[in-house]
Amino acid sequence: MTEATGAGRRIAVVTYDAQPHATDDDRYLVDALAARGASVDERPWSDPTARWEGYDAVIVRSCWDYFHRPAEFHRWLDTLEARGARVFNATSTLRWNADKAYLRDLDACGVPVIPTHWIDRGAASSLDDVRKRTGWSDLVVKPAVSGGAHRTWRTSTGGPDDDERLSEMAADGTVLIQPLVDEIESEGEWSLIFLDGRFSHAVIKRPRSGDFRVQKEHGGTVDPIAPPAPIVADAARALDAVRPEGEVPLYARVDGCVVDGTLMLMELEVLEPELFLRTDVAAGDRLAAALLGRLR
Repeated sequence: MTEATGAGRRIAVVTYDAQPHATDDDRYLVDALAARGASVDERPWSDPTARWEGYDAVIVRSCWDYFHRPAEFHRWLDTLEARGARVFNATSTLRWNADKAYLRDLDACGVPVIPTHWIDRGAASSLDDVRKRTGWSDLVVKPAVSGGAHRTWRTSTGGPDDDERLSEMAADGTVLIQPLVDEIESEGEWSLIFLDGRFSHAVIKRPRSGDFRVQKEHGGTVDPIAPPAPIVADAARALDAVRPEGEVPLYARVDGCVVDGTLMLMELEVLEPELFLRTDVAAGDRLAAALLGRLR
């Protein structure tokens, strides 16, 4: 029998308008919290009727439209802070992670990050110029505020159409350009999940043939995997650099590809990552226990 350590606790699991209920994956967390005696509400982050300060914990999970509504999302974070809601991960962590400029911070801390060329908002540039500056030929272009490979594309030839597409993106915000890493197509992308600062489980994500995107909506696949100790250590070092409030994130997902035995960071997700709880039967309960443990 699961110990009812959550008796009397009210927990909000944050979702978004298009899918107001917890995802199938987050259902493992919701069920584990309920089994421990907690009362769980599933609410979109933009719900105007929500009294977030009335919950013992607000756990941000599937706010998957935040990058379409960034100004509104940041106003919501302001509201959480003003009302004194207890949020996981901390609002400062969420703000930091909502823009991929955080990769610059991690790179400055010595974390091995996929090489990145940055184009600031409104700056003029061409892909030929990027290639001359970097020596890269096969490029991946993505916005700094994005998720799920939204507006992410690959180019190996360039030309006026691609430059126009790049200019349109730069007019909207900062753009990242990275070299295509061959290991993503040949070996896959690793996702290592940490709960309460401790390694929990991992998956390997592989793109479909002829693509570079690993998300399932683009035909990618996901399989559980036991990573070697050095890769877990690489991921843990990256996570150690994420302390906007000096607090270990309740949940985190470290994404990267292994190049010459080293995990090269692609993303460090502490805002709204899918945690692949379904791939480890005990992971949902571990996350529930970690959350409730912080409320004691």
